[in-house]
Amino acid sequence: MLRVAVVGSGPSGVYAAQTLVQQREVPGIRVDVLDRLPAPYGLVRYGVAPDHEKIKSLQGSLRTVLEGERIRFLGNVEVGGPQLTTERLLELYHAVVYCVGAARDRMLGIPGEELAGVHSATAFVAWYSGHPDAEGEAFDLPGVGSAVVVGAGNVAVDVTRMLARGEPELAPTDMPQPALGALADSGVKSVSMVARRGPSQGKFTTKELRELGTLPGVAAVVDPAELALDPAYTDQGTAAALPAVARRNLEALRGWAEQDPGDARRRIALRFYLRPVEVLGGPDGRVAGMRFERTAPDGRGGVAGTGVYEDIEAQLVLRSVGYQGVPLPGLPFDPAKATVPHAAGRVMRAGRASVGEYVAGWIKRGPTGVIGTNRPCAKETASSLLQDAGALARRELPGDPLDALRAAGLHPVQWPGWLAIEAAEADLGRSLGRHSVKIPDWTGLLGAAAAGA
Repeated sequence: MLRVAVVGSGPSGVYAAQTLVQQREVPGIRVDVLDRLPAPYGLVRYGVAPDHEKIKSLQGSLRTVLEGERIRFLGNVEVGGPQLTTERLLELYHAVVYCVGAARDRMLGIPGEELAGVHSATAFVAWYSGHPDAEGEAFDLPGVGSAVVVGAGNVAVDVTRMLARGEPELAPTDMPQPALGALADSGVKSVSMVARRGPSQGKFTTKELRELGTLPGVAAVVDPAELALDPAYTDQGTAAALPAVARRNLEALRGWAEQDPGDARRRIALRFYLRPVEVLGGPDGRVAGMRFERTAPDGRGGVAGTGVYEDIEAQLVLRSVGYQGVPLPGLPFDPAKATVPHAAGRVMRAGRASVGEYVAGWIKRGPTGVIGTNRPCAKETASSLLQDAGALARRELPGDPLDALRAAGLHPVQWPGWLAIEAAEADLGRSLGRHSVKIPDWTGLLGAAAAGA
């Protein structure tokens, strides 16, 4: 019997586990899905915006997999630390599949980025999603009148939308009560989402973009002059050659350019062809605005600076310009690509495949694609592992890995513990007159898990 550890319980990890137990070539495989957090589902729980119930419902599919007979969830297990090194983990299992994502956001690399009031979108998402690592994170939203979001992807759209939504729309979600209270008291009146390139090169999906234009009491505006800078906007021949999503985005933005903002309580402005060059500080040492340089198409698919600058007022800046993988102690790492070197999912050490070590998801391919992209990615990795199964199974294991984890001083949260967390979150919601509400701190999560166990 082959015993495999999958590190990470987000979509890539769950899809890898599912592929391994459902295949028929190597019968009887058992998979332990390990996660540093006591709660499963990765970014589906802690990255998908709380008002996107349809996407969050994917948790149901992931749950079905994790409740499978030959899959065991072990939360609150950190791999790579002194209690459980990668070397020790491989001693406990025939194979290990690392699905640890891309945990670090990219910096803008401009002056003033260290000012109070400048945050990563990652930190903001973690805060309103109830990630326990965000405990103690503070966002002074009552003191914010104008916010700037730098980026043109779906995460940028998400944080822009959350800043613009009202409490009645957020109360039915599972957002933690402190975050809901802060957003309810927010003083934000305007949000500028700024991209250095044109609308046809935006990374957001049309569904997300259109949603910004339908928020109750919110006016979504775009400057027609900035749209006109995009060759695809004015040249129908160029637009016809674009991917379908870019064409739909341009159509949606045409509608924005034609609408009247009226007397909306909040305003979202999409800005294009502006490159951030400096965060501007006020006398109190906090962010007061951002300086951008106007860019223009360079004729080769990129943009070039024009030497013309514009300042945008802001008391809050959220950067959303991409993610990077981070090194896991004990695994090789390519700093240029911010991924683990691999060949079809097999971890490569000094140019040779490392027996029993595999990767899937963002740590394998970089932060690209949507949730569904993880399925073929995980399938490729699982296929490589299955090809190696004969050699892997020859090694004898010391016994049930769970015993070794406990002997190392770890306190794994198993599935009943997670169900207890779910029950505690449902109870918390009822006590607040809401639906299920996330417990946003380590103490609360582990206490609920222990009570259930």
